[in-house]
Amino acid sequence: MFSKATRSHPQLAGGPGPAGADWSPYGRLEDAAEAYFLHADVALEAIAGVLGRRRVRGFTLERVVDLTEAGASVWQEAAVCDGRRLVLWHSEELADDKAPGGTVLDSSVQVLPLRSIGHLGMRTLVGRDELGRRVDRGVYVVLATGMPHELSAVASDPDSPLPVTSAKFRPETFRFSKSLDDGGPGQIARLIAFGRLLGRLVPG
Repeated sequence: MFSKATRSHPQLAGGPGPAGADWSPYGRLEDAAEAYFLHADVALEAIAGVLGRRRVRGFTLERVVDLTEAGASVWQEAAVCDGRRLVLWHSEELADDKAPGGTVLDSSVQVLPLRSIGHLGMRTLVGRDELGRRVDRGVYVVLATGMPHELSAVASDPDSPLPVTSAKFRPETFRFSKSLDDGGPGQIARLIAFGRLLGRLVPG
């Protein structure tokens, strides 16, 4: 559920609220979240409750605005590394006719030990500007664990002399992406740095 950042949605300038500013200039998670998230207090409380006194080594943030018939809905995500674990926070607005304002915030936290990551890949889109200088135009980071996310049955070979039933295994996968249109050069650079940090810390 922490991979919605790969979806292609137009990101509104400023979003439906005061947040939405570029978070990449901020080195502290607290400052970046306050500038970027609509519900920074909820995000920081949830993450701090898991981190305890451990120091934040790196992070990346994502915020997507969905435009629906009911209006604008904001989907938010933070991935935070403390050197041993990847803490993933996610929130999504859900319709609730009984709640004031008609919506509630679904806030979720998932903790992933770095030792459980079996694969980490990073793809960078590199181009040139008008003066021929190198420009990173996008980055895509994917990491997978050995934990099963989905099992699907595979039909047996009808010509086989013995009926064999098998299943296709899909591991739990997390994806993060930034581009010049979604995040800009600053957030691209921060996600590249985050991907490199994980690459150094993931046990061999």
